[in-house]
Amino acid sequence: MDVDVKHLPEHARFEAEVEGSTAFLTYEREGDTVAMTHTIVPPPIEGRGVAGRLTSTAVQWARSEGLQIDPQCSYVRAWLRKHG
Repeated sequence: MDVDVKHLPEHARFEAEVEGSTAFLTYEREGDTVAMTHTIVPPPIEGRGVAGRLTSTAVQWARSEGLQIDPQCSYVRAWLRKHG
């Protein structure tokens, strides 16, 4: 599934809208560290790879900014273990 992820830095989150439902990943940036705090995918769009797409986009952004990632969200932590 092609998922369009938008970065909304003014809200410290990444969002994806799929079939009228909005999924998101929130973060808190402090200095050279970004804490990825929550990944939320509404039940109607679960199991379609949306959380993975949000996470991969957020991780790519953090790395391009030279930020240290603090994976406070359990999904982000598991994704990083699997994908590096």
